[in-house]
Amino acid sequence: MSISIWPRIWLSWPGPSMADDTLPEADRIGPHAHPRETAHLVGQHRAEQQFLDAWRSGRLHHAWLLRGPSGIGKATLAYRIARALIAQPPEDGLFGAPEIPETLDAQPDCPVQARFIAQSEPRLFVLRREVNDQGRLQTQIAVDRVRAMRGFLQLSAADGGWRAIIVDPADELNTAAANALLKYLEEPPAQTVFLLVCHAPARLLPTIRSRCRTLDLGPLGPPDLAAAMEAHEVDVPNAAEVPLAELSAGSVGRALQLVAGDGLAAYAALVQMLGQGQGVDRRAMMQVADGCAGRNAAERYRLVLDLVLLLIARLARAGASGQVPPEAAPGEGALIARAASQPAQGRLWAEKLSHLSARTRHAVAVNLDPAQVVVDILLEIDATLAQSRTVAA
Repeated sequence: MSISIWPRIWLSWPGPSMADDTLPEADRIGPHAHPRETAHLVGQHRAEQQFLDAWRSGRLHHAWLLRGPSGIGKATLAYRIARALIAQPPEDGLFGAPEIPETLDAQPDCPVQARFIAQSEPRLFVLRREVNDQGRLQTQIAVDRVRAMRGFLQLSAADGGWRAIIVDPADELNTAAANALLKYLEEPPAQTVFLLVCHAPARLLPTIRSRCRTLDLGPLGPPDLAAAMEAHEVDVPNAAEVPLAELSAGSVGRALQLVAGDGLAAYAALVQMLGQGQGVDRRAMMQVADGCAGRNAAERYRLVLDLVLLLIARLARAGASGQVPPEAAPGEGALIARAASQPAQGRLWAEKLSHLSARTRHAVAVNLDPAQVVVDILLEIDATLAQSRTVAA
């Protein structure tokens, strides 16, 4: 049984509202560097090398599908590839093809990188969600955005060099947009590379997938995750490396969100509250619920719901696999041993995960009272803990 919670829950929240004249970006996390600004990519050397090998072969495919969990560096790799291609000098009839670089790293004085950061590179087109009339990011990439790409493609590069189109992420294309993009993939323009960032390949049209070469990127282990966090100037104590890697599923993006929201402490509090074996601590439950109420508590509310669902997912996965994962919080191993040590318990938690995932999305969509939602969900989990002991008997 394969159970993954982050792509379905963590990424389902609406985008940020537009507080000023700056375009909100779904893949920017707080004050941290955007993928186009990130100088180094940690832990994805294999995928980079696969692209470079294909480039050196002289048979560079026109479309690449960069797939893997959210937040592990797919967009960063897409911008690195696009920058390296655009920075490549055009082929000269006298001197032949220019040498392919040994790495996708940018030179310190690279003018293309400077234009990327300023979002002024004329040979790069980014296909992503736009802002609606209310100043919020749309939930899908609409066909109008794909049609706007036509003007970009009709303009040939002045020096005959490469152009790049980044679709970020491709699984947010609506049906009309996906079909419009497919036409370009079927008849690709010359000297143009499409880079499709994709968190959930199953959501893409099979015909789109079939026209792309694939680059698979994987979750980061604790050392690589710590190095990536250091690159973002976020200090992660050694004692927190394994819990952070476990809760973030090896995703730098999720790890940054967890650290910003004090997610490790919040998860530890949930485990302690639910893991006593004598019913949920009602006082602690009310403190958690009260912390999710109020006009300024929206981010905390979302974090708590995400972590609750993550705890259920970890219980379900442990029961299904028969393997206890490394502890993400003190006492989690004991909780798993009591409530999720058997396949029947794993099935119980998997069913609860499906039910509460839908319930939390509905609660947020219709703006139910956050404190009451949290109380109801924690009480339901408490009842399921009691049921899991009966199942194991």
